[in-house]
Amino acid sequence: MRTVSLFSGAGGLDLGFVQAGYRVVFANDIAEPAVHTYATNFGLRLETCRGRQVEAQAGLALACDVSLVDFSPLRELEPDIVVGGPPCQDFSIVRGPEWDRRGIEVKRGRMYVHFVRALAALQPKAFLFENVPGLISSNGGLAYKVILEDLSSLRWSEVRRGLRGASDGRVQGYHIIFSDVVDFSHFGVPQKRRRLIIVGIRKDLVKSLDEVWELRSLFVRRMRDVAGLFPKYPLTAVEVFEGRRLDELDAVCKEVMKKWEGVWSEVGTEAAVRWKREVWDRLTFHVLADYLALHGGRGGDELEEALRQHELALREMGYYGVPVSAVRPPDGTNELPEEGPAVAERMRRIPPGENHEFVRGTEWEVEGRGISLVYRRLHPLAPAYTVVAYGGGGTHGYHYDRDRQTLTLRERARLQTFPDAFLFSGTRTQIRAQIGEAVPPLAAKRLAQALAEVLRSL
Repeated sequence: MRTVSLFSGAGGLDLGFVQAGYRVVFANDIAEPAVHTYATNFGLRLETCRGRQVEAQAGLALACDVSLVDFSPLRELEPDIVVGGPPCQDFSIVRGPEWDRRGIEVKRGRMYVHFVRALAALQPKAFLFENVPGLISSNGGLAYKVILEDLSSLRWSEVRRGLRGASDGRVQGYHIIFSDVVDFSHFGVPQKRRRLIIVGIRKDLVKSLDEVWELRSLFVRRMRDVAGLFPKYPLTAVEVFEGRRLDELDAVCKEVMKKWEGVWSEVGTEAAVRWKREVWDRLTFHVLADYLALHGGRGGDELEEALRQHELALREMGYYGVPVSAVRPPDGTNELPEEGPAVAERMRRIPPGENHEFVRGTEWEVEGRGISLVYRRLHPLAPAYTVVAYGGGGTHGYHYDRDRQTLTLRERARLQTFPDAFLFSGTRTQIRAQIGEAVPPLAAKRLAQALAEVLRSL
């Protein structure tokens, strides 16, 4: 299925679609380093618009402000899908009467209108829109309501003025068959990452409202099928870093956790004593027993099936049998970051699953009250917390091993389920942003598979 990608970044969402059998015919993002990464990995031709109006062309990865892109040349390709995640961080809408639509004046907030514009101009069979969960509550829910209405009806006069020749009579709206927040760890991603997913099907492809409900049920059912046992038995950080399933990592996990013996005495805070009582004293140092204690579950045949699914996911991502420490990509993303002595000493006192609060009131204390991800260590037997794109002050992500501090960029890429062969372009800061802003390809693949099932049913 021919796919047009907007707000593409480095291509995490698109890679999942390609892995599910789709073909990207055009991609666009404003960040040139990300588009360079995209073009390198997807085999598209890189072009930069340099601030001028430009026509979208097949086979192009275009670095350009989306507002300067004319989508009409892509119509002859009859794209099947449009995908993307417009930035909505600054979406601030004041919308009462029909004439009062000042939210569209907000630069970043109005980026989604160009996604709507592409739908109206290209009329694909379906779309998949990805965004942050906070969009649902933004402006008391008004932003979410307006975006859903606009994706469904394509009726904004502002959009119409940008269609370059398409008439109202020929433009179909979309039935929204799915709109909800999805936890990507439920698809086997070794990271707690929640995102809003909206899926629409072109209205003329659906015969009745009953069929709309059938498509909604089919999409949800298919997502549940591909999730398997991951919602109950999530893939863990240690598995993707070591390239083995949990029951093959008993000695590794025991060695990792034993290094933290006595940390409560070194730190000497109430939080440290509580951690000893509630975490350390309950460890068995048998990997499956400690994993089940952390996540629940029955063990037995169900656990064995879950571990089989873990192995299949590791093989699917190309990680099985390949520890990340053995990977030497030519983009330099697995080089260990340099750390100052203050950070190193602080992190030696913060055990897996804990953050800066663990050393509050000590010589290793740091500002960051109320921000849970600051100087937070991964837990080897759990999915990572959300990999973020930006920020200093201890937001880089920290390894569960006591002798390690900041994660390498390649380790972050594995937590995002990028293949080791996927190479990044740009500075370390730019690559960090590309990884952190991406949709995990494995999650995107599962969504693409569910959407393909819906389209096959039509």
